[in-house]
Amino acid sequence: MNNAFSELRRFVRQRAPVERCELCSALLPAEHQHLIEPKVRQLLCACDPCAILFSDQQSGRYKRVPRQIRSLPRFQLTDAQWDELMIPISMAFLFQSSAEGKIMAMYPSPAGATESLLKLESWDEVVRANPVLLQMTADVEALLINRIAVPNEYYLAPIDECYKLVGMIRAKWRGLSGGTEVWKDIYAFFQSLRQRATTVLEEQPNA
Repeated sequence: MNNAFSELRRFVRQRAPVERCELCSALLPAEHQHLIEPKVRQLLCACDPCAILFSDQQSGRYKRVPRQIRSLPRFQLTDAQWDELMIPISMAFLFQSSAEGKIMAMYPSPAGATESLLKLESWDEVVRANPVLLQMTADVEALLINRIAVPNEYYLAPIDECYKLVGMIRAKWRGLSGGTEVWKDIYAFFQSLRQRATTVLEEQPNA
């Protein structure tokens, strides 16, 4: 009998934590919707009905985060333009913040999401070369850049995917180089993006 209770306690301890909608407390599946509160850049887990309520409320407290991922294989960004963005590592995400009234450039680090000072002129130059960025929805979508990959990768991605990458790196980074585990997870993260993404083959403007 004691062995049976020991096994039961072990099973209970190993159960995955239950996630609930942060608006109505409904149980959520592993894959679920997210809302973001732009003013504080906080993500909330949401059930489908609650997420739908905020689909068209672009000026409200919360915004629904889309699920579509768009791969941009024809994206143009020179090394000189990248340097002008003043991002110290080879991964970053950039998004339009309605609360700040400007484009924010963030990069993942062991300390979390770190802001890079962005020159507006540098961003405008990138947009002129890549008008697909005009389709990026404020607060909920970002230009996600992976210049570690060869060839370099560029996505219009939901903002929650960007913060997922940030959280993974913050939780698993070890030492100066990060360690084997975190780099395996980074590779798997971008592999998952490639598999789920829709490819956008936009014609680039004439020089």
